[in-house]
Amino acid sequence: MRHGNGYRKLNRTHEHRKAMFANMASSLIEHEQIKTTLPKAKELRRIIDKLVTLGKKGDLNSRRIAAAQIKQNPAVAKLFSELADRYKDRQGGYSRVLKAGFRYGDMAPMAIIELVDRNPEAKGAADRDRVAEEEAMLAED
Repeated sequence: MRHGNGYRKLNRTHEHRKAMFANMASSLIEHEQIKTTLPKAKELRRIIDKLVTLGKKGDLNSRRIAAAQIKQNPAVAKLFSELADRYKDRQGGYSRVLKAGFRYGDMAPMAIIELVDRNPEAKGAADRDRVAEEEAMLAED
C-alpha cells in the first residue's frame, strides 16, 4: 500500500514547488485567469480554493497565513477585499480548470485555470495601466 500519495510532485523539489505555486496563486488572484500545464492547474486549484476560504474568514490570523503562503501584499489585499466579497455566498469551488489543447514544443497538455464569476477586465489591467501612464508621460513632453 502506497501511503503519502497526497499531491503531485511535478519533478521539482519542495522549495521550488512551494515558490512556483506561490507565484502562480498570486498571478491567478491578480489576473483571475492564467494558462499553464494541466497537472499544475489541477494542483493550483487545491491551493487557491484554500486561500479563498481564508479570505472569506477575514480575520488577522487568516490574513497572516495567506500572506505567508503567497508572499505578495497586493494579491493578499485583493484576496481579502474583492474576492472575499465576491464569494461570500459560495460554499466552495471557487476555481475551474478548462483544458486548452497541447503545447507546440513538447505536446504537454495545457489548461486554463480561472476563478468562477471572474472579472474579465482584471486580466492585463496592470499592463493597460502601465501603457496609459507611459502615453500620458509622452504627451506631456
